[in-house]
Amino acid sequence: MRWILLAILTTFSCSTKSKQEKLIIATAANVQFAMEALEKAFEEESNILIETIVSSSGKLTAQIRQGAPYDVFISANRKYPEYLLKEGYARSPIQIYAQGKLVLWSNIPDLIFSDLSILNKPLIRKIAVANPRNAPYGIAAMEILRSLPFFEDIENKLVFGESIAQSNQYILSGVCELGFTAQSVVKAPQVETVGRWIEIDTSLHQAIEQAMVITNHGKESCPSAAQQFFEFMQSEKAQSILEKYGYLMSSDSISSLPETLPAGR
Repeated sequence: MRWILLAILTTFSCSTKSKQEKLIIATAANVQFAMEALEKAFEEESNILIETIVSSSGKLTAQIRQGAPYDVFISANRKYPEYLLKEGYARSPIQIYAQGKLVLWSNIPDLIFSDLSILNKPLIRKIAVANPRNAPYGIAAMEILRSLPFFEDIENKLVFGESIAQSNQYILSGVCELGFTAQSVVKAPQVETVGRWIEIDTSLHQAIEQAMVITNHGKESCPSAAQQFFEFMQSEKAQSILEKYGYLMSSDSISSLPETLPAGR
């Protein structure tokens, strides 16, 4: 696995007296494009290098449990950071850095739609959804889909991607006529002119509160650099970048969670 090689290559990345520190950031797939801008801004400000590992939040959580040398975990929800903290794989307070927004996206020329009723049209044969077992955006998408009166009629159209990144590939390639993705994806400069999309009302699903946490590896190997990035993500500069990518920046969504969790949570 890739993270095993990373463990070998990065064992001394923060702990040695190297000329330039490097952080390994485990990044949920929906944050991939925004992270490129965040990475550039942070490196210019701090002179600390960043390497991002992109996957679904669930898979990144499993890798951290297995010893992957990730210093900071940028999750697509708060569930996985809470789990890592509760089980002893992370030692910092959890921070909600943004609230995600879901969209319905298509790359099929001349396909015009304005609401979710398009999903039940005969011309729509496949609908891309991130796997809800690993991807928080997939959980939100399924919550919406199951609430539709015609869900049973379209259930066999669903094609599950390993993560939102794979779902995006299904949409971009035309394998699926439509699919659910993060607004941060369709607002990325790389794809903002590709296809068409509609925003999904956030009241139709539970809020996608995206949280981050410093892992045990980050606390032990490069506590100063990890903390610096953690604080940067809460800065006006980082919040401005995230907002440009479609994330919500309300005072309710940007908050610190307790370091210890209530029993039974």
